[in-house]
Amino acid sequence: MNPTAPKIGLVLSGGGARAAYQVGVLKAINELSDSHCSNPFPIICGTSAGGLNAAGLACRADCLSEAVSQLEFVWSNFKSSQVYRTDWMGVLSCAAKFLWTMAFGRLHKDRPVSLLDNSPLYFLLERELLLSRLSEVIPAGYLQALCITASGYSSGESVSFFQARADFDGWKRARRVGVPTLIRIEHLLASAAIPLLFPAVHINREYFGDGALRQLSPISPALHLGAEKILVIGVSNNDEISLREKNEGYPSIAQVVTNVLNSSFIDSLESDLERLNRINKTISHIPAETREKHVNLRHIETLVIAPPSKVLDQIAINFAADLPRSIRSFVYGSGATKRSGAGVLSYLLFEGSYCKALIDLGYIDAMARAEELKLFLGLDSSAQCNIVPFKSA
Repeated sequence: MNPTAPKIGLVLSGGGARAAYQVGVLKAINELSDSHCSNPFPIICGTSAGGLNAAGLACRADCLSEAVSQLEFVWSNFKSSQVYRTDWMGVLSCAAKFLWTMAFGRLHKDRPVSLLDNSPLYFLLERELLLSRLSEVIPAGYLQALCITASGYSSGESVSFFQARADFDGWKRARRVGVPTLIRIEHLLASAAIPLLFPAVHINREYFGDGALRQLSPISPALHLGAEKILVIGVSNNDEISLREKNEGYPSIAQVVTNVLNSSFIDSLESDLERLNRINKTISHIPAETREKHVNLRHIETLVIAPPSKVLDQIAINFAADLPRSIRSFVYGSGATKRSGAGVLSYLLFEGSYCKALIDLGYIDAMARAEELKLFLGLDSSAQCNIVPFKSA
């Protein structure tokens, strides 16, 4: 890591199984680097499933190739049963508890209620992530900070939990706070707890859910932690032109849920990027001397790589049959297996075949912008490979 180069912040957005796409982009970045061991991202921020990828990278920040290989292995061999219970007993039990609660209220206030039981995800993260290594790679200088964002149900705040050097302080903004802490599996589960689908997680004073819920400024945590350039790897973009087709049929439940999920995982990021570009454009018209003396703003260079949402939906339809029968039956009536509601599938399809297709898509998209990536990240042959021996837990 070149100490004189601009600090690059990596922002990984949320999106359930769509986050496999991020692994493909990271795989391409690793191949584009002549020094596969070096980590070009001193600041790594993630939300929801992107937070899981962020933690995987951060734990092995002393060797990018090892981190990416581990992520690719996990995603390529995914089974939905590793994320949430897919056995009939588990699915029906959760559904029954959810319906009972909706009809009669909760008998046990501290018992989590959700449509799916994601307890298998805890054991997967416990097995695959060596979070204790953060206390090694950060002091050694391989990583400056890891940030995981979750949403507080009581406070309504977007809380960015970060583990960094001791000289980093938290921050407080409108509905946004940064809290220094030791990152634990609970923070990752909270950040990925999609409302209603997965149960909220209690941390400190309140229960937390998916970090995308109230995250009005997804790029902000990376800037607070010192990033001077931002690479965003999203899970969808809406750049394609949408035509309003005549449709007299009432929207299916899957269509409604897809729009809710997209508004959480996509819209805030796009709005934040649009705002950042507008600020950059405004700054460019202010003379440098005036800017330094009177304007407390700086130009932030950004690069965004994300796939078209409709492409992911189509891929999800192609692999819909790979979902366990219990989950297929669960979502069939909602219209999720039809084109208009396939967005739900694209978030829930934690199956290796689908994830591999997204990894390949991410790799192709990134390689198509290889020169742009190399220039932005400063990838060149002069970087030295210096690995700290990996210590297992």
